[in-house]
Amino acid sequence: MSQDLEEYHDIIEALKPMINEPEFNQVLLQVAASVPAQKRFLLKMELKRLARPCIRLIDLRGLVDGKCRIFTHESREHYLDDVAIETYERQVRIFGQYTIGVYEAVTNTENNFRVMHKREQQAARKKKAQATPLPIKKENHLAPLVEFGNFPQRTEERMNFSVNVEMFTELNKSMQATTIDVSVSGLKVKVSKEHLVKAGEKLTVQFRGLEKEYSLDKRQGIVYCVGNIERTKDDQRLTLKRMQEVPNPTFDKFFESFIHGNKRRYKVNLDNTFNAIQNKTYEQYYIPNFTSIPVFIEHNSEGLHAKYALGNDCNREEIQYWANEIQDLKIGYLLSESRLKHCLSLPKGQQETFIYVFNHVKGEKIYFYSASIQELDAHPQLKHLFLAYGSRKASWRIYKLQLTDIIPEQSYRPLSIANSVNESVKRQNQKPAPRLMSRLKNLSHIALLTNITDDISTEYYQRLKIKRDQLLQLKIFGHPRNRLPDNVTVYRFKYFNQRRETRFLLRTPIIVTVDDIIFEGHTEDISTQGLRVELTTRCHLPPDSLVTVSFPSLQKVTTKYVLAELPYFVRFLSKDQTVLHMHALINDKNTTAKQFFDALIKANRSKLKSYRDEEEVPGIGEALRNICARNIVNIAYFLRKDELGYVPDATATWSTTNRLTNLLHHKTETGHLNLYPLYRNAMSKHDFIPKAMDSLKANDKPIMREVFIAFDPSKEALADSIKSLVSEQFIKHEKRRQFISQAMQHGQFIALKVFIAKTGRPDIDKMQSELNYVGVYALHKAKLLEEKLWNVIGVGDLVDITDEVMRRYEFSEEKIADNHKFPAVHKLQKVGIEQLLKT
Repeated sequence: MSQDLEEYHDIIEALKPMINEPEFNQVLLQVAASVPAQKRFLLKMELKRLARPCIRLIDLRGLVDGKCRIFTHESREHYLDDVAIETYERQVRIFGQYTIGVYEAVTNTENNFRVMHKREQQAARKKKAQATPLPIKKENHLAPLVEFGNFPQRTEERMNFSVNVEMFTELNKSMQATTIDVSVSGLKVKVSKEHLVKAGEKLTVQFRGLEKEYSLDKRQGIVYCVGNIERTKDDQRLTLKRMQEVPNPTFDKFFESFIHGNKRRYKVNLDNTFNAIQNKTYEQYYIPNFTSIPVFIEHNSEGLHAKYALGNDCNREEIQYWANEIQDLKIGYLLSESRLKHCLSLPKGQQETFIYVFNHVKGEKIYFYSASIQELDAHPQLKHLFLAYGSRKASWRIYKLQLTDIIPEQSYRPLSIANSVNESVKRQNQKPAPRLMSRLKNLSHIALLTNITDDISTEYYQRLKIKRDQLLQLKIFGHPRNRLPDNVTVYRFKYFNQRRETRFLLRTPIIVTVDDIIFEGHTEDISTQGLRVELTTRCHLPPDSLVTVSFPSLQKVTTKYVLAELPYFVRFLSKDQTVLHMHALINDKNTTAKQFFDALIKANRSKLKSYRDEEEVPGIGEALRNICARNIVNIAYFLRKDELGYVPDATATWSTTNRLTNLLHHKTETGHLNLYPLYRNAMSKHDFIPKAMDSLKANDKPIMREVFIAFDPSKEALADSIKSLVSEQFIKHEKRRQFISQAMQHGQFIALKVFIAKTGRPDIDKMQSELNYVGVYALHKAKLLEEKLWNVIGVGDLVDITDEVMRRYEFSEEKIADNHKFPAVHKLQKVGIEQLLKT
């Protein structure tokens, strides 16, 4: 039994007699009710392994502290001592036959010399550990880089198997090699580095190590083509692919049978499956927790149009911001064709802009206003007026808009395991249906919208003066209500912790009463048992506070129900203390809220709009999520906790080289990013990550912070080359501008929005087939991977907002463009004319 399952030893012993009973699964759930589902799965796999029949003979002579004699059972003769015989008979009664569990119990009795020696070693190590203090662990801010969705799919099983082969080039030159893993259509071999091999070269392979045991044709080799080549200081490893133009059905049949018969003995190669599980788990942590809104752009004969958006619990309120008074979504206003074309005209990696937004309510109608930075620059006389007036509105927003190319085929995400494993895997590996692909075929880009508004930038723009007599001129930035934007359909990211009932969009006035204090507001969405409301003023209420809610407008449409002072519990209060999630208090006396909203929803089902959980085309939500994951333009990062605190565990992006990735690649190893700027500078540690993580709970919306970074890669020491400060550390705006100027003078200035949230638990349903597969062949590795992934407790996003910050502090467009250039890694020393003459 592995060490990971030692703590469940008593549960395993209790379940052994039930392993072959029909009620086993039911008993497992009862006995291991307190064990996490993933551990229960591992317990079940361990018990299945212990119950497999065994044919091995046991000879304990010289291995135990006891006298051994012949012990016969089912025509098998074992050499056992009295302790082993008693253990054997007891375990056979439990399992019903001679199994692996019986064998392991008998060979691990208390008087076994190996067991006794192992315990002595453990006791000595424990004593030494208590006497020797642990070394102090150094800070490490490097994290491996993951690319979501980037893992190879196996079309067939590959087995770890080492055998001697002889390879011949087209010039009949011989090379001795050893296989690393094998499949019917390919090999991975290790060969001496002295041989010159090129990708695409044909090699004929003779399996010399198998010819002794099997009747293989020694005259006719198998033809392969060289694919990938990995060179190390000691050898080179070649990936070989069968040449289908030179078929050999006899060999195919033999090798397929050989692998099938030996894969449990030599183990299937699971590297790509472990990679896939890890990749998918990080993705499961990230996608439900990002605050940006991915909007999918369609390119057809009529031009560029916003088509779909992907919603989750963290961006839902931001999407809802764009609903008008009748709950029609107007987010298409932001993504006009002219703005999209402008972004696409920019160089790759810089196809972005910043858009400033507010809305105005008049006559119970909502009017939206927005302007990109380019549109404001085109009207310089109105630029400060728009920023000054808009920033004073409660609806003020600043969005970063980023465009990235996509292809519809990225919606296909097969498992990492071959169709031949079982029918379930084959079904899951099917390509998307033609009906679904017809809805995706014209998608060409994702427009990623990120709300980067904060108090510091808002306060700065509010310092600008308003000229009241010019306010009417802002109409040119308004969106006419009679000119409808593109209709954007929102699909929710389907995650396992979905709500138990459908929520419907309904905006209606309410009055919330708390201890005789009255708050006014309106609902954002409703369900039969819950509400999400937005108040006009802040309200500080702890969770589970009891309040009463009245619905004055809804009361006018019903005489059957009294909709005044209905009791609700507060389940969640937003960080700005204006958005409340409430659950109705329902008991024998209080059923009005549930009955009324149940009747309201049933009577108006066709009129009320729900968050789209039911898909008109099955699978479209998952398809959009797959495309989104393959095109992450910002930097996702993941945290775990160890003795040093919250430390980087991994990062993820599909972004090409840009200003931010260039910074994070500084002083790193290949395939890693350096998150040093988030943690400290030369003078002190930053504390916003531990403070945020300690204050957050799972399912809380991410916390956002602004970080200023001065980057000078010419400095040798990391602490000298990167200086970072959280924006709140500056006492005034002038100090921030001074920091920017000095950073550009010596290198480059970079400003980030850092988002951070606590992870929930990953949705293992998305990878259950792969977990089952690795559980069969490498249970111990599966457990180690599971433990590693479940230690991830934080997730966040890094968004480059440098250009917006520089415009905020009124740097010229020329300075902003210069700041996009990568700073010099080696600077030329300035030398006086006298020194030159001397040399």
